Parts: sequence; C-alpha cells; structure tokens
Amino acid sequence: MRAALAYPDFRRFALGRFLATLVWQMLGVAVGWQVYTTTRDPLDLGLVGLAQFLPFFFLVLPAGQLADRTDRRIVMLIAYAIDAACIVVLIIFSLSDSRDVFWVFVAMALLGAARALWMPAGQAMVVNLVPSGVFPSAVALNSMLFEVAVIVGPALGGIIYALGESREAPVGALLVYVTALTLIIGVIFLFARIRPRPVMHATAPASWRELTEGLRFVFQRRTVLGAISLDLFAVLFGGATALLPMFAADILKVGPEGLGILRTAPGLGAAMVAIWLARRPISRHVGPWMFGGVAVFGLATVVFGLSTSFWLSVAALVCLGAGDMISVFIRHLLVQLETPDEIRGRVSAVSAMFIGASNELGEFESGLTASWWGPVHAVTYGGVACLIIVAAYLRWFPELRRLDRFPQPP
Repeated sequence: MRAALAYPDFRRFALGRFLATLVWQMLGVAVGWQVYTTTRDPLDLGLVGLAQFLPFFFLVLPAGQLADRTDRRIVMLIAYAIDAACIVVLIIFSLSDSRDVFWVFVAMALLGAARALWMPAGQAMVVNLVPSGVFPSAVALNSMLFEVAVIVGPALGGIIYALGESREAPVGALLVYVTALTLIIGVIFLFARIRPRPVMHATAPASWRELTEGLRFVFQRRTVLGAISLDLFAVLFGGATALLPMFAADILKVGPEGLGILRTAPGLGAAMVAIWLARRPISRHVGPWMFGGVAVFGLATVVFGLSTSFWLSVAALVCLGAGDMISVFIRHLLVQLETPDEIRGRVSAVSAMFIGASNELGEFESGLTASWWGPVHAVTYGGVACLIIVAAYLRWFPELRRLDRFPQPP
C-alpha cells in the first residue's frame, strides 16, 4: 500500500478522489433529507436516483470512448467542473426558499452527467499512474480511502446540516452545499497538477463500432460479464440507501444526525474490509469470495428492513458495506486486469454503466416500491431478491463460481 504512495501523481489522484467522495456523500445526506422533509413523498427520493441515472446511462459509453481518445486527466477536470455547477444549482435552490424540488432534480441530472465522465476515466486512469506490480495495492488503497470518505462524509454532512438547522433561520442544506463547493474546487486544483500522460491517438474517426467495443469485450469474457451483472442485479433489488431518509425520519426517528450515521455505517464496514484487503489482498478462491460477499449484502439488507432498533440497523448496514466491498474489489480487479489499455476506458464505461444502473436505478426502484408497499416491505423484499439472484448466478456462471485466481494483466 505504501508503494503506491511513492508516486506523486497517484497521491494527487487519491487525495482528489477522497475529497470528491466526501462531497458526494455530504450531498447524499443533504439532498435526501431536504427533499424528503420538503415533500414527505418516498417517490421523490426515488426520482433523485432516476434524475442521476438517465444522463449517466446515455453518456457513459461515449465518455468511455472519450477516455480512450483524450487525456483522462482533462476528462476528470471537466467532470468535476460539472459537479461544481451541480452544487451551485443546489445553493441557488436553497437560497430561494422554494418548495418545488424540480431544481434539485436538475442538479442531480448534472451530477449524473459528471459521474458518466469521471467513472470510466477515473477507473482507467489508476493503472497509468503506478507500475503494474503496484496496481493491486493502489486499488486497495483507493478503495480504503473511498470507504473512509464514505464513513466521514455522511457524518460530516449530517452534523453540518444539524448545526445549520439549529440557527434561528435554518440554513442546514445551504451550509452543506457551500462546504461541498469549497472542497470540489480543491479537487479541481489537485487534478490540474497531475502530469499529462501520452494518449494513444486513434487513426480512424470515432465510430459506432469503436463506441460499442467495450460492450463486445465484456460479453466475450464470461467471468467479467458475470461479475459486473451480478453486482447490477444485487444492488438493483437490494439497495436501501435511497430510503434511509425515510427510515431515519419515520421509523427510527433519529433526525439528520442519525441519517448521517446510517449513511456512514456501510462505509464503516467497507473500510474495515478495505484495510484488510490492503494488507492481505484476495489471491485465491476469487469467485467464491465474490458470491459470499454479495450473499452477505443481501442478508444484511433483509435484517435492516425488518429492524426497528437504531443500533441493530447500523450493525446491519455495517455488514452490508463489508459484503459489498468484497464484491467491488474483485469486480474492479477482474475488469482492469482482463482489459488491454487501449480499450480500458470503454470497458470501464460498460462497468460503470452496470454499476450506475444498479445504484441510481436501484434508488428509483426503492422509492417506487416504497410508495406501493411501504419502506419495510420494499427493503425486505429487495434483500430476498438479492439472495435469489446469487443462487441463480451460481448456476448460470459456473466459470465465475470456480474462478480461483485473478488473470495476469495483458
């Protein structure tokens, strides 16, 4: 892990991604609480996810192509500038005292567009910043920093929000957004200092065939397809994150500070696993480890859905994050190590498209089912569906089930 930190550009990249993740987690708390306390409609929580998903889905494949034809550092800078524009919209909305959350959805659409740019470029960029022998440690360190930010970010966002609400004129959301804007400006500064890397310029103009090459590559690699799609369906049905404001306000009754703790809990579990993986990376029985991680994710989701105790809910979310971290680590290494560098951006875009579908579309699915059945049934049934998906994939993807070691990089 220390070996990766010996490279200055990787240090800038890792710190920048850490700060950016803090921003996204703070926004998750503030936007969720602001929207739900404004409208009291769980469907609006789902629409927050859908607003991010639609631009992400349509832009991520072209973004992957762009990451293979352009300096990936420039792509990241553009993405973070769009993030800054998103936060400015949220600041303006908060200053307006409007109860029409349409402008929140506009801001979330900008966030989704930015995510479409930075996910493939960021995933493909790490392998260019360190030697191949250091790459697994760099991935583990990145994962650990990500999870630390996932722990600190929601708690920080909840505390700042609560401090702002304690004033005579409540400004909790506004205070979070101003803090987030300050941090994202720092991220832009860090990425601007990363040295440009040589770009493999394509001799042919951009084409549909080139755009979809990442999709063809993924569908030709059964282990990669299984790992990516397993994550998609598991999180699509098993994700409870979108409904955390509803659980915090109506079931557990813990306020914005409690919401921050709930959003922190998955990151705490994931961070503990990331630290363990940084010290002892998984090298054998890769497939069984991945299936086990997703099964833990599903079981923890069921426990969280049924819990009426705040601390039991926190413990379930810690286990959820731990299981998810194992599958994320394995999926990321499989995708990057199987893929030649000249198409790594496009393949990362396909992976990002699947992940984005599972996260943001999963948030919409959670909000929609909660409006039909209530939050408890929506989350519990989702966890059961996740376990059914694991059982089905054990049968459908025997190559992934039997996978023992990671592939050697091409």
